[in-house]
Amino acid sequence: MSQEKGPLPSGRFLRAFGTSSVLSNVIGVFDLITGIKGMRVRRAAAVVITTGAVLATGALSTAPAQALTKPTIAAKGGFVMNNGTGKSLYTKAADTRRSTGSTTKIMTAKVVLSQSNLNLDAKVTIQKAYSDYIVRNNASSARLIVGDKVTVRQLLYGLMLPSGCDAAYALADKFGSGSTRAARVKSFIGKMNKQAKDLGLTNTKFDSFDGIGNGSNYSTPRDLTKITSSAMKGANFRAIVKTKKYTAKTVTKTGGTRTMAAWTNTNGLLSSYSGAIGVKTGSGPEAKYCLVFAATRNGKTVVGTVLASTSIAARESDAKKLMNYGFAS
Repeated sequence: MSQEKGPLPSGRFLRAFGTSSVLSNVIGVFDLITGIKGMRVRRAAAVVITTGAVLATGALSTAPAQALTKPTIAAKGGFVMNNGTGKSLYTKAADTRRSTGSTTKIMTAKVVLSQSNLNLDAKVTIQKAYSDYIVRNNASSARLIVGDKVTVRQLLYGLMLPSGCDAAYALADKFGSGSTRAARVKSFIGKMNKQAKDLGLTNTKFDSFDGIGNGSNYSTPRDLTKITSSAMKGANFRAIVKTKKYTAKTVTKTGGTRTMAAWTNTNGLLSSYSGAIGVKTGSGPEAKYCLVFAATRNGKTVVGTVLASTSIAARESDAKKLMNYGFAS
């Protein structure tokens, strides 16, 4: 009957497998098991030898991280930044001025929400002029009813979810200064431009309260992102732009209650991208398809803009690519 041979002395072990520091570190463990008899020795030794051999060859080493590939987007302009640090994460023609469509309404909402002593429950009577404006421009609408009394809060939801130009007109008329509607609207647009200036933006100008411009309504992906980042500091703004649906109950001419058809947010990312928290779509013959977006994952928030994309699906795909890139950066 053959007799089992004893384990290798540690010196012979090192000569057999090299004198790497990894193997040296396991010798103490190896020596401790030399007094154990039988199969337990073989098994323990095999574990030590196999582990040492694997570590010595570097088989468990971590592969080097691969560089991120900058995404390709359909939009003519794009920008993404880390909302917490302000660090730029992606740029594509980020400072080229372009028509912004209804993403203009981000500044409309920002101006309203920055008013001192703002009462969100104050009521505004819907005027025929707002309805006529919608018809004249074939504009997106919250379908507000002439004569109804609507709160400022409801108007903000009507502005940002269905992108109501009638709601935008009502807010501009309410919060502008002047004795005529035209003067009040002009005053409100002036407030929009002042806020852009206060943010240090040099490539942004508004000549409308809703993005239906008169030739001088423009911004850039970088500037729009900065406007949005500033607006997102406000709890009311954040609550509005992350809402998927909202039902307003207005007061009719006769004092009754009207339950409006629910307003659905035009931002499809809220339902299709994990962590999405806003913020606003835009479109138009000149603006094409625009989207200002934001999302939070694992405590990190990215915010960005795509301008002049090719379709609704393309702008959402562009935004998803940029957010994925932003989170991975």
